[in-house]
Formats: sequence, structure tokens, C-alpha cells
Amino acid sequence: MTTLKIVSWNINSVRFRLDIVTRFLRDAAPDILCLQETKVIDGDFPEAAFRALGYDTIILHGQRMHHGVAIVSRVPLVEDDRLDWQANREARHVGVRLAGGIRLENVYVPAGGDVPDRDANPKFAQKLDFLDRMARWSEGLECPTILTGDFNVAPLDCDVWSHRQLINVVSHTAVEIAALDRLRRSNSWVDLGRHFFPAPARLHTWWSYRSPDWTVNDRGRRLDHMWATADVAARAVAHRVYEECRSWLKPSDHVPIMTEFAL
Repeated sequence: MTTLKIVSWNINSVRFRLDIVTRFLRDAAPDILCLQETKVIDGDFPEAAFRALGYDTIILHGQRMHHGVAIVSRVPLVEDDRLDWQANREARHVGVRLAGGIRLENVYVPAGGDVPDRDANPKFAQKLDFLDRMARWSEGLECPTILTGDFNVAPLDCDVWSHRQLINVVSHTAVEIAALDRLRRSNSWVDLGRHFFPAPARLHTWWSYRSPDWTVNDRGRRLDHMWATADVAARAVAHRVYEECRSWLKPSDHVPIMTEFAL
């Protein structure tokens, strides 16, 4: 059986955290790595470090200081796309097609600011509109697809450390959850994290930098997701969250997630 390992990781500056990215690639050896929040223009992306590890296919959609997404791969990729679901040209999406015809879409959904009110907080409105545009795109999707990245929404009660305390906090509000659910229902999407670790299993992927000791408080949220249309989800054989990366030197506040597919 041939397997394909796909990883998603919000790295929060690929140049600042290049050491842990290359450490992870050596340890976990994924076939494809989808990065969000790279915070670098395309010309300054540290391609040499990835090529040295055999990741010769590098698809970039960068932006100075903010946002930015990238896909690095040691398997062939074709037909890269960059969709503007933010409607303001922010670098938040890059998509490719694998050699077998499966689409891979890497997305960085806006965080949405601090106030969960569309009228009082334009950033929150942008986030909801972003998810609505994704849903409209998804409705017309007719090819097998993997959708992954930092969705910035923890949809289930068990996807946060305290549903009661976070119910009115951006990333876990009812309106965001409803918007993400509309996206999920817009096609045959399967949430692979919860497919392999059904609720109410703990499955956090993010811990705030504000926490003095994330391992003691464990105030995590599941913001990072790997979804697949039903035809691709049927080929998923394993899913893992690399929680240990949160303790590495100069960590991101997110950790990598990986799904393995039998293709």
C-alpha cells in the first residue's frame, strides 16, 4: 500500500521558526507540508532549507509581515491556485492538484479580532464573510478534495478547554460555529480529526502564548483542521496531532496535524 502523509501547521513566521520546521520534517517525514501565517514575501521564503531535505516543489502565496501560506512537497504538484476568499487580496489561500487528480487546498481563515459582533468589529465580519465565500465555492466543487489549514474556529464543545468560559469568545461563538457548519454541509466534507478521534476526545491544536505553562493549564482549542470530501476521506488511514512541538524552542502557538492517506 502506498501512503501519502499531509501535514498542516500554522507556523507563525517560517523564517523565525525555520529550525523547528526542519526538525519536524526530519522527524516526521511528511510528503506534503501546508504552512499558514508564513509572514514572508515569496522572494524571501527560505526555499534552500526545504530543498536540502528533498522538498523540491514549493508553492507560495506570501505577504510581508502578515498572513501568507505555502505548500512544500516531495511529490509532484500541479495547477496551483490562489483564491481571494477575503476579497481584499490578503494571502490566505493556496491550492494545488496532486498527480492522481486530488485537489489540496491550504487556507488561513482570519482570526476575527476580539469582539464577536459583526457591526462593532469589521474583522469579525470579514471572518464570517470569508467562511461564507468558502461555502459558496464548496457548493460547486466536483472533484475529490482535501481542505486543510488554520480555520480559527473550534466548533464542538469538546474542542475547547472550557465551553462555558469560551462560549462568547471569538473562535467558539455560535455564529462562527454556524458559519463553519454551513461550509461543512456545503459538500460531502468529513472532519478527519473527529473521524479518528470522535467527540468528546480531547484534541487541541492551539495554546495561547499568554499561558505561563501551557502543559499545566492546558487551555487549548482545536483551531487547525483537515477535511476531505467523502471519496478521499474513505482513503484516510491515520490522523495525528503533534502536541509535543508546542514545547520545542521558539514554538508556534499552533502544532502540526497530519493525516495519512492510502492512495
